[in-house]
Amino acid sequence: MKIGIIDLCKQIEDPRMNRKKVHKMETIIYISIAAVICGAQSWNEIEEFGNAKIAFFKSRIPGLEFIPSHDTFNRFFSMIKPDYFELIFRNWVKRVCLEVKGVVAIDGKLMRGPSQCDGEHTRGKEGFKLWMVSAWSAANGISLGQVKVDDKSNEITAIPLLINSLELSGCIVTIDAMGCQKDITQTIIGHDANYIIAIKENKKKNYQPAKQIIDDYQDRDEIINRVTRHVSENAGYGRIEKRNCTVVSYGSIMEKMFKKKLVGLKSVVGIKSERTIVATGEYTQEVRYYVTSLDNTRPEKIASAIRQHWSIENNLHWQLDVTFREDYSKKVKNAARNFSVATKMALTILKKDKTTKGSMNLKRLKAGWDEKYLSQLLQENNF
Repeated sequence: MKIGIIDLCKQIEDPRMNRKKVHKMETIIYISIAAVICGAQSWNEIEEFGNAKIAFFKSRIPGLEFIPSHDTFNRFFSMIKPDYFELIFRNWVKRVCLEVKGVVAIDGKLMRGPSQCDGEHTRGKEGFKLWMVSAWSAANGISLGQVKVDDKSNEITAIPLLINSLELSGCIVTIDAMGCQKDITQTIIGHDANYIIAIKENKKKNYQPAKQIIDDYQDRDEIINRVTRHVSENAGYGRIEKRNCTVVSYGSIMEKMFKKKLVGLKSVVGIKSERTIVATGEYTQEVRYYVTSLDNTRPEKIASAIRQHWSIENNLHWQLDVTFREDYSKKVKNAARNFSVATKMALTILKKDKTTKGSMNLKRLKAGWDEKYLSQLLQENNF
């Protein structure tokens, strides 16, 4: 049985008073997502888009007589609990993406627009920040979910909450150095998944032993059982890049070597990146270190997973900032979080479409111009 967004909306509580309900909750959400797909960024723009496409929406929403006002959109998204709306999002993702596999990248992002204001300080509140931690499926090219944190340091407690809300069996979870915590690794292993976590120099208790292990084997010619390597090289954009991935595994003894601070730890990884600028001959070198619950039998898989982690920056955060202009939003409190979910829904729908070639902006424009294309996008994604 195909369950769409309308049915999912009916599974959560509508926060509005019954006597003040003119439009159903699912109607407001449906029109909002369609409008955001086509480029709307404010409540006024959503209302204007709805009025311009009133015939389109009447043909798809039974009983619709007129489009909600911008105040109605604002009040609704300000009232609905973000946890409820995020639950709709995660359940919807499960239905449009039947299987999550491969790399799931987790990373935090500061929402700069909402961070500058709240309900009492409409022009900005000093020290107020809104961080969102998101999970991104690199293979599927979609956001899987998000949780709010009040400060970047709180990512440590938010990440297990996000992981617990997802189905990650068989996946490789990649996280930056903030994820190098016992509770986080334990949560990942508990979900029948593996992890690759970056280590930075400021975390000396993990960084120093990892660096020492990799440095001992990085440039040795001989390969012994506990060491495997993968080398890749590519040229383009006027430069040549060579990456040497060294994976050192002592098996289960690794946990003891790191004083049992990382559950399920099996290997330490070093990525030595060498870059040469063709025109000038300028050469640079960098070594980055990681810990992982994977063994060293497939170093190429580990190297690939580490590179795929950056897709959350390039394909999610960048698109939200540049295409959807999330950092320019002045929405506050619940509305900011809920509109962020709506934006991720729109981004997911557009990314899944392979019938139109071109940029994300082109797809948004086409959806606004061509009602058949907009209808196709919505229907193919259970709307």
